[in-house]
Amino acid sequence: MSELNAALEHPTYNYKVVRQFAIMTVVWGIVGMLVGVLIAAQLAWPALNFDLPWTSFGRMRPLHTNAVIFAFGGSALFATSYYVVQRTTQARLISDKLAAFTFWGWQAVIVAAAVTLPLGMTSSKEYAELEWPIDILIAVVWVSYAIVFFGTIVKRKVSHIYVANWFFGGFIVTVAVLHIINSAAMPVDATKSYSAYAGTVDAMVQWWYGHNAVGFFLTAGFLGMMYYFVPKQAERPVYSYRLSIVHFWALVAVYIWAGPHHLHYTALPDWAQSLGMVMSIILLAPSWGGMINGMMTLSGAWHKLRTDPILRFMVVSLSFYGMSTFEGPMMSIKTVNALSHYTDWTIGHVHSGALGWVAMISIGCIYHLIPVLFGKNRMYSVELINVHFWMSTIGTVMYIASMWVNGILQGLMWRAYNEDGTLTYTFVESVVASHPGYLVRLAGGAIFFGGMLVMAYNVYMTTRKGVAEQALPAGSAQGSHA
Repeated sequence: MSELNAALEHPTYNYKVVRQFAIMTVVWGIVGMLVGVLIAAQLAWPALNFDLPWTSFGRMRPLHTNAVIFAFGGSALFATSYYVVQRTTQARLISDKLAAFTFWGWQAVIVAAAVTLPLGMTSSKEYAELEWPIDILIAVVWVSYAIVFFGTIVKRKVSHIYVANWFFGGFIVTVAVLHIINSAAMPVDATKSYSAYAGTVDAMVQWWYGHNAVGFFLTAGFLGMMYYFVPKQAERPVYSYRLSIVHFWALVAVYIWAGPHHLHYTALPDWAQSLGMVMSIILLAPSWGGMINGMMTLSGAWHKLRTDPILRFMVVSLSFYGMSTFEGPMMSIKTVNALSHYTDWTIGHVHSGALGWVAMISIGCIYHLIPVLFGKNRMYSVELINVHFWMSTIGTVMYIASMWVNGILQGLMWRAYNEDGTLTYTFVESVVASHPGYLVRLAGGAIFFGGMLVMAYNVYMTTRKGVAEQALPAGSAQGSHA
């Protein structure tokens, strides 16, 4: 095994930590999506809660969200950012030991979440459910991550800082601030704490965090991936470097204000709701600027989509990014929100971003990385990548279409009333009407999950023969820096 590690070790860069995070991206993707399939099945057939507290929907659902966002998505972000920052700065990570700590520390966070959430230990804050000891570990790991990332940029061999690093850097700093402020709490024992904020202020701080977990963890970080790996896979320069810089600053300036749109028609002051709505609508411009920049990078290279399923993953992810960043601002408009809020439409919107954008760009980047990291010329089977692409695309479309139909159905049923002012439908009737949609959603999710199993097999077959083929030379298409 030591011979294998020695042969895989890059003479200039630290690829070991990138390999570790890349493999765990696949592993946690399977785990997180399997839990997602389970809870989708629980909504279709509630008996699958098994009448146990640990496997109830209320405990499995935060396990699913944490597993796919922070375990799968987080591992993909660590892997790609550590790879990109080394390639574009032509410098090794500033500290191999600190990088190793971020890997093992992040895995410890994930395992702690997998243990505590089913046990019912929760702060009950969306995307921030983990209790205070784990929150402290997250903060320590994240600050270490920032030191490794920015320290590497400081020691760079080139004067230029490539735009992908702007997005990664912006995401790292903002997520640190969001996490530390939102997680401020008063511990009462080792497994329970109470928020430092009260009432409406607590809700506002939580959704300032919650939406920007979407905005920075699930958007800015993955745009960093897009700005490096799409040009690399297409073998074309970024369409407009100037647009990429405008995209960065516009996104950073506007996204942070959008949180209040989660609190329409609540106790939050009306002006704050309206401000969140306006900023959300403005967000359409920088979001689509980035999507167009990624798409136009393929100018002169569109023919590659016929033969390159990795590039197809990346381009379709950009399409979903464009779609979900149109849908989000639309749903933030108060009159639309009056229909959509608390319905499955929101679930469909989240998953058009999560499956269509985040998962598909991550999968494309991991397929690009694995051969480079393990000294191979290409993945074991390009045909299996193609199979995975179609499973992901079909699964995502089934998922989001069923939730759109369910959501609009629910919204209309909930606010239908008779001439005498009484409600036309009971809540239970809306649940019954939603059942076919839940079956379609389950099927779509299961197909997407099946695609992750195909990926796992392909990755395993690519890596299992050790170092039979050496990595591509530094000046080649997959090996050169941006």
